[in-house]
Amino acid sequence: MIYINCYASISALGNTKDTIINSLGSEKKEYLTARSDMINGGKTAYYGCVENCKLPDISDYKEHNTRNNRFLAYLCEELKEQIKYFTDKYAPDRIGVVMGTSTSGLSESEEEIKRFKESNVRSDNYFYSFQEFGDPAMFLSEYLKISGPCYTISTACSSSSRALVSARRLIESGLCDVVIAGGADTLCTVPINGFNSMGLISSNPCTPFCEGRDGISIGEAGGLMVLSKEKSNLTLRGIGESSDAYHVSSPDPTGEGAVSAMKMALENAKLTPSDIGYINLHGTATKLNDAMEAKAVASVFGDKVPCSSTKYMTGHTLGAAGILESCILCYILENNLTLPIQSTSIRSLDKELDNCGLITQRTKANKPYMMSNSFAFGGNNASVIIGLE
Repeated sequence: MIYINCYASISALGNTKDTIINSLGSEKKEYLTARSDMINGGKTAYYGCVENCKLPDISDYKEHNTRNNRFLAYLCEELKEQIKYFTDKYAPDRIGVVMGTSTSGLSESEEEIKRFKESNVRSDNYFYSFQEFGDPAMFLSEYLKISGPCYTISTACSSSSRALVSARRLIESGLCDVVIAGGADTLCTVPINGFNSMGLISSNPCTPFCEGRDGISIGEAGGLMVLSKEKSNLTLRGIGESSDAYHVSSPDPTGEGAVSAMKMALENAKLTPSDIGYINLHGTATKLNDAMEAKAVASVFGDKVPCSSTKYMTGHTLGAAGILESCILCYILENNLTLPIQSTSIRSLDKELDNCGLITQRTKANKPYMMSNSFAFGGNNASVIIGLE
């Protein structure tokens, strides 16, 4: 069994365990922030922003000094005592790092390009390594002084879920005793304008699975989990993944790949659909993705398992979505929280979607296992099951 020994996240829900728990239990109607400075032409959209949080100074790590990595350093400070326990106990080469991201330090590159266009002078404190996908894992490995397997996965919006999948396999194979897994993505204009060019950015706060939904709201987030075979009350119980190879940006409308990932996770966990107490859906609030996921979940679980998407609270945090939403499951399980409802404060649920168990009333799960789905561009699908032992 692979255990989650500790975890932490940072997002629009909050920066500490207490604030996140309070946010998950809140009846607040608006979680996202309106901004007009991210999309060319000044279009106003809503974003899940990390605010009122003092991030660590990592300027001593000058080739890694990005907002993404400051998120990760902040999370390491949140988990300082637990991480020290493992770094004291195990040799540095027995501790691995697997991160997920889709932007790495791209926002710093955006800023550097703007400065260069104005001054024609390159900044001394900018390094191309900022935007390399491998940089978050390399930074953490250096920051924590560990030397085990170290790499970053970038499969769009399933990146950090796949980091959890990979971390579990590193431990099961005997290559690592401990793996620090997770990821981070912060707001930057290149992907936001890319999504907008495809007509996928809503001008309103996103409303997954609701009538009239018209696109996503982007967010920023980071999350970390420390995984090992040392017993804890939380487990990474099951993992599943698949690849549609259907289209570079549109999901397979049959949901075949999503079904495959969910079934694989259940089989890996040695569980049946009736054992799952809640599903945190990928639920981006685009018409095609929500329709596909509702069909896929209904085909595996019917309408018997409570489910919802939490992206109306956090925004779609891209490569960090998987780890953030897996951490949300940990907060719910450990603290016996009520399940997040599918917000209907603006619109009603879309009655044309397959009935997959979306909840609109506060309730508690009656099973100790929960699933998180991440279904990304290119058909990169991942499902993970978190358990409370």
